[in-house]
Amino acid sequence: HFAWLLFSRYTLYTKTKLGYMFYKRQVKKAREHHPTGHSVTQPTVLNGVKIIPISVIEDNYSYLIIDTTSDTAVAVDPSDPQVVQGLKKKKKKLLFVKLRSLKERDHSGGNKTLKKLYKKCRVYGSSTDNIPGLTEPAYVVVVVVVGSLALKKVAGALLTQGQSTHIIKGITYPGRAWQYMIEESSVNLLLSSLLSNLSLCFCSPHHPGHEYAQDNLKFAAEIEPNNTECEAKFQWVMTQRQGKLCTCPSTIGEEKSYNPFLRTHLQELHEALGLQHTPDDDFTRFRAQVLEEVRKRKDLFKAR
Repeated sequence: HFAWLLFSRYTLYTKTKLGYMFYKRQVKKAREHHPTGHSVTQPTVLNGVKIIPISVIEDNYSYLIIDTTSDTAVAVDPSDPQVVQGLKKKKKKLLFVKLRSLKERDHSGGNKTLKKLYKKCRVYGSSTDNIPGLTEPAYVVVVVVVGSLALKKVAGALLTQGQSTHIIKGITYPGRAWQYMIEESSVNLLLSSLLSNLSLCFCSPHHPGHEYAQDNLKFAAEIEPNNTECEAKFQWVMTQRQGKLCTCPSTIGEEKSYNPFLRTHLQELHEALGLQHTPDDDFTRFRAQVLEEVRKRKDLFKAR
């Protein structure tokens, strides 16, 4: 029953005018309550790429990814076009491509506005999702080149059928490493997408779409209370959030040590969930069962 209610709310938010009106209200309230953003962020520079996290709405992150050599930029999840445009002017960079990973309004709501402001701007995303302002259906496109940036698709079907995770020179963005949901994707397809993320370099920075670290680590601690890496990360996050400081990026290596969605292969998680793998069971099928159980518990944890 709870899963049905969750799906109904999700459908209303992503596919109806009522959902769009709710998104507009989200943006307005956030601008009033958090005029400088919900979190203090710092840009990072790696391999000639500058990444500027942008604090928007109540807990979202958009990103401006700048190729410092060619002064071209990619805006990821420009949910509040006013904030993204203001930052773009300040940095005097050319907004060239908006690459969408998700169709939800709080990720894609600013697409059409920015597209009107920047006529040459292209919107990449999946043709299977109802992405506002889509110009380049990129479901089958695995690499998008912007200046000297090469945006390579490494995973899909994490939340919606068309969602994807991309990597730029060792930097992954934006994933929902704690919010993987079985709404439009089968659990087997979801597991396949997560395995693509697990194959990335251990030290690759991972940039999320939301500031969810505190609640997510509470959930992880409930699942695996004896996980010392989880406890250490939680204490660090608590310190950051006391000063309203951004908690991202993490790394793929960190996520593997405490994120239950990325630990479906580990016996300690199986034992914590009360699940047992027998020699006769197909291990991939068993991991899908573990993933489904983690997602169910996450839904219940959120509903409290």
